Amino acid sequence: MPLDRRHFLSSTAAASTLLAAPTIHAASKTKQYRTALIGTGWWGMNILREALAAGQTKVVALCDVDSDRLEISAEEVQDICGDQPRVYGDFREVFEKESVEIAIIATPDHWHALNALAAIEAGAHLFIEKPTGHTIGESQAILKASRDAQRTVQVGLHRRLGPHHVSGMKFLKEGHAGDIGKVQMYVHSRGGKEEPTKNSPPPENLDWEMYCGPAPLRPFNRRIHPGGFRHYLDFANGTLGDWGVHWLDQMMWWSGQQSPRIVYSTGGRNVQGEPVLNATEQTSDAPDCQIATYQFESFDAVWEHRKFGGAGPEKSSVGCYFYGSKGTFHMGWRDGWTFYPDDSNQSVVHQDSQLQEPDGHNLKLLWADFLQAIESGTRP
Repeated sequence: MPLDRRHFLSSTAAASTLLAAPTIHAASKTKQYRTALIGTGWWGMNILREALAAGQTKVVALCDVDSDRLEISAEEVQDICGDQPRVYGDFREVFEKESVEIAIIATPDHWHALNALAAIEAGAHLFIEKPTGHTIGESQAILKASRDAQRTVQVGLHRRLGPHHVSGMKFLKEGHAGDIGKVQMYVHSRGGKEEPTKNSPPPENLDWEMYCGPAPLRPFNRRIHPGGFRHYLDFANGTLGDWGVHWLDQMMWWSGQQSPRIVYSTGGRNVQGEPVLNATEQTSDAPDCQIATYQFESFDAVWEHRKFGGAGPEKSSVGCYFYGSKGTFHMGWRDGWTFYPDDSNQSVVHQDSQLQEPDGHNLKLLWADFLQAIESGTRP
């Protein structure tokens, strides 16, 4: 059957409308889940705001190693809903002293496993930001613990529910791009050589030793906190462990969660320069350039990122390309998705993105899916 652009877009638009408002049974609206947020920074509060907007959240605890962030977030929660959560600097105390039904984990990656396992042991369902762990073994431990305890775990992969991502996957899985032989996933940004930044004593509001936690205790540096931890391999896995999780997940979604036969990678700090870490100063140490190749039975996939040379052609900064026997499909972020057919007699097919602004996410849909999974006993 030939591809009809108008028919496809009209049908997927209708589906997107349904997806934009996941059903939560009216009877369950009275249920208020006792919720704790571990990690009250920018993204953690984004998640909590969506949870509060859904109308089934009672915030009982906030936890952060930064007391200033705790104060700001507690005031915001009270302003939004009137809740007066208790505040903690140590997540272990949260689960010792509070009865928590849902735990939101939005800490730096190196803390995810310990936070998550404590929450599951305390009987809480879990909304955990990606990546689930700092290592594969940590993520496997969370999976086993949640299955053994029959707890629902939602990972912060909001692109799984974004309307244009859903319709784009439908397009691909229906075969409109043909047989896919290669997938290319990427994030490119601008940058240059990185000069070291002077270390300093931690600010009084920050428990730096607790921040480092299971990671090596290193000198404090303002480039790490607030908001820079992803560029330091003690705390995260660089761009691949940040943006890469979203776009590799698009490939895994399309492929039906296949496992690769072979994986290999190259990379380094070709432009930023060798990392520096001493008592006086430091730089980040995550790769500024990385290429990872995944060989599957029927296709190859490549991840690449660079933190330089970001001023490339259209649709080259973020997203993934699926190269098929009928043409090239681009799954983007703010630019929606686009199919470029090999047949010059066919028109380009495009669907715009539908995102929550100002951050361009779909957390509302993800949180609704999480609640549905808890209430139905199914996986999100």
